[in-house]
Amino acid sequence: MKISRGNQVPPPDPSSFKYLGTVTAFFAAILVTSNVASSAKIVDLGFSVFSVPMAFDGGTLLFPLSYVFGDILTEVYGFRASRRVIWTGFACLALSGSVFFLLRMLPGEAEWEGYAGRAAYDAILGGMGSGGIVLASLAGYFTGEYSNSVVLSRMKVLFRGRFLWMRTIGSTLAGELIDTFVFVLTASLAGVFGWGAFVSLVFTNYLFKCALEALLTPLTYLAVGKLKKAEGIDVYDRDVIYSPV
Repeated sequence: MKISRGNQVPPPDPSSFKYLGTVTAFFAAILVTSNVASSAKIVDLGFSVFSVPMAFDGGTLLFPLSYVFGDILTEVYGFRASRRVIWTGFACLALSGSVFFLLRMLPGEAEWEGYAGRAAYDAILGGMGSGGIVLASLAGYFTGEYSNSVVLSRMKVLFRGRFLWMRTIGSTLAGELIDTFVFVLTASLAGVFGWGAFVSLVFTNYLFKCALEALLTPLTYLAVGKLKKAEGIDVYDRDVIYSPV
């Protein structure tokens, strides 16, 4: 297995990777689907933890998987490749938001207006169409994923590639905290979520996402091991400039 250590070995050519495109596709699909689910429904589990109701937006069920994929990307392919994928996901979110915005602006067909109509569209996808959820998702996603990638990359060098479980969970604790706070804050400022649910949404989203990441650690280990073997590479980001662009 070839080990790339930042500037000590020429950075690997992304076009030579067998599975980077597949991982990127799943990553982008998870982002877009969770984005729609966030606007579609608020879930309430019917109980509270420390007097905070366990209520969260629908996207919380799927979005944590994007951090699993983010961990896999950074661990296997390194920060440079991960950064490209982050921008790809950003573009996919922006595109989906633009489509929903355009649909909201176009006039509705008469029969559709009769059984659904603008009110139904706004009630379910209004956040997507108005740009509120899209803006919140873009802001939260980029700051969170970027932080997650940087922390995991630095921890890999610091721990010399050991303690993957500690590195994936540690980077998630940092990335998800930033992501969740920025997402809920921006969505609340845009009027998508009511301020009365702010604390509950931040707390439950963060708790659920981090717990799911921890539970999926065995899957992360399996995917990382198989991809490193299949790609024949294990990137260490030494002397890497952590610029988002």
